[in-house]
Amino acid sequence: MGTALYNENLNSHLSAIEQALPQFLPADECGVVNTLLQAMEYACAAGGKRLRPVLVLEFCRLCGGDVKSALPFACAVEMVHSYSLVHDDLPCMDNSPLRRGRPSVHAAFGESLALLAGDALLNRAFEIMLGCKSGLAADTTLDAASVLASAAGSLGMVGGQVLDLESECKDISFETLEKLQLGKTASLLSASCEIGCCVAGADNIKLSAAREYGKQLGFCFQIVDDILDATSTTDELGKPAGKDQSSGKATYVTLLGLEKAKSLADKRTAQAIEALEVFKDDADGLRSLAYSLLSRNK
Repeated sequence: MGTALYNENLNSHLSAIEQALPQFLPADECGVVNTLLQAMEYACAAGGKRLRPVLVLEFCRLCGGDVKSALPFACAVEMVHSYSLVHDDLPCMDNSPLRRGRPSVHAAFGESLALLAGDALLNRAFEIMLGCKSGLAADTTLDAASVLASAAGSLGMVGGQVLDLESECKDISFETLEKLQLGKTASLLSASCEIGCCVAGADNIKLSAAREYGKQLGFCFQIVDDILDATSTTDELGKPAGKDQSSGKATYVTLLGLEKAKSLADKRTAQAIEALEVFKDDADGLRSLAYSLLSRNK
């Protein structure tokens, strides 16, 4: 198991996450919510890059922490990300019938169950983090949980989604688009990097560098997403292509045009890589990752 995006260390993290994630999902001990658990498992089993939990583990490693201690936190982050995709695909949001080349959760299980499965995944993430028995100090666990809660909440991912909905079919400024994407995409990526540092007990210099790397990587990730939506096919993406334009969404491509969007993605990648200077050569895997995400085709 592995991905061309990752070096040996990052692929090792990916393997650990794929093995651990199903174990952190709740067990159906009484048999009364089996369909809900099936929907939760379906949402988390969709695969993908597992970028956010991989970042948790890698920044923990870079800061000298125990990667095994960070694994529950990484899986919790992936559950929050999975919940966000389930809700993002709902008819009342982006109304997407496909996710990663297969039916989205609401298409497979129905809208009501998809909504509840997303809610359950969000809550399960904090159950895992706050109930973690990894030997970490209570303050460390609380700090990590607080970072995730802030990134996922009204001033982060949820707030970004609201701005996204409110901006449909409207002319918005570049500054508004950046605020929207900071919340919707970059906040959780930045938090993933920060949580890895928290678990390792990193100093403020490394915490700040990790946040900045995640933030700039998040911006670049979204710019490339916007470019691919405008230039790729549904088969290539594994989800409906051209949906942003048909939905009247404001994107980097609609605001800047294709060439300027590509130039901005290059700039964001350079800024992400610059933030890694404090980690020296040990962060070469993350540098390669930033370049790989810039040139990805899905």
